[in-house]
Amino acid sequence: MDTFNAPSLLIDFLNYIETIKGKSQQTVSEYFLDLRIFYRFCAIRFKLTDEKVFDEIDISSLSEDFLQNIKLRDLHAFVSFIDKMRGNNNKTKARKIASLRSYFKYLEGVVNVIDKNPAENLETPKIEARLPVHLSLEESKRLLKAIDGKYKTRDYAIITIFLNCGVRLSELVSIDIDKIKDDTLTVIGKGNKERTVYLNQACVRVINDYLKERPDPLESDKKALFLSSRRTRISPKAVQHLLNKHLTVAGLMDQHYSPHKLRHTAATLMYQYGDVDIRALQEILGHESVSTTQIYTHINSERLKKAVDSNPLSGIGSDDSEDED
Repeated sequence: MDTFNAPSLLIDFLNYIETIKGKSQQTVSEYFLDLRIFYRFCAIRFKLTDEKVFDEIDISSLSEDFLQNIKLRDLHAFVSFIDKMRGNNNKTKARKIASLRSYFKYLEGVVNVIDKNPAENLETPKIEARLPVHLSLEESKRLLKAIDGKYKTRDYAIITIFLNCGVRLSELVSIDIDKIKDDTLTVIGKGNKERTVYLNQACVRVINDYLKERPDPLESDKKALFLSSRRTRISPKAVQHLLNKHLTVAGLMDQHYSPHKLRHTAATLMYQYGDVDIRALQEILGHESVSTTQIYTHINSERLKKAVDSNPLSGIGSDDSEDED
């Protein structure tokens, strides 16, 4: 995240949400990108720049003064701009609106730079809930069976943990050896919150198998569980790369699966095949709100509906029935 050319007030806000509010670096980066687009939009709207190329607009010289004059209609104009000119869908627009709300709340209530919060009544577009994309049980087994190569033991352990524990990608790469205790491990989740992940027999076995082959790490990453070929902590990009490789071998690459979709797979399999209620699943996945976990309750309902719809009599209507005597 290059904030070198950002206004000092924006940098202060990013530092605030990271160090005081405990937001992750990824979240902070998303806030910065969203608000940089907003600043550039304002530079054009209020004629504060002569730059014609939007992504080249320098926002470093924008003072705090123009923020005092922003009204709700300016925010509506920004939402219209990212919709029509940048092709943002409702989910992306909602995230940018959340960034604006947080920023203006900070400006009014924390540092008192503005007198009135223009984003207070800014509405969020409706987002249609979609069932999470996931591998079926058979596809999961096929993926595991396809794992091979020089780093087979490591890759098998990584994908097994994804499919069994439902950890996030950031949580998996952050696993330290000293955080593994028998059949549990501690990971750092969203907002730098620690949570305990329980390991089943398969996970315990693959971790032990990998530890027997784990290379000697560089001093800087001696605690890291999963190492790259350079003996440093494996990166999220490397995990995505190895997953793509094994998905291709398994014939599943066209489904565009990702580490996050393996997390969905673990949650779905636990809910479908295990005796787990929604609150327990919330704890396992590390969701702050149960409403986030609620989407998995729709999966069985969807399967039931498909079963009813597949009945060969489902298409028979009144026109096809025989007249009664």
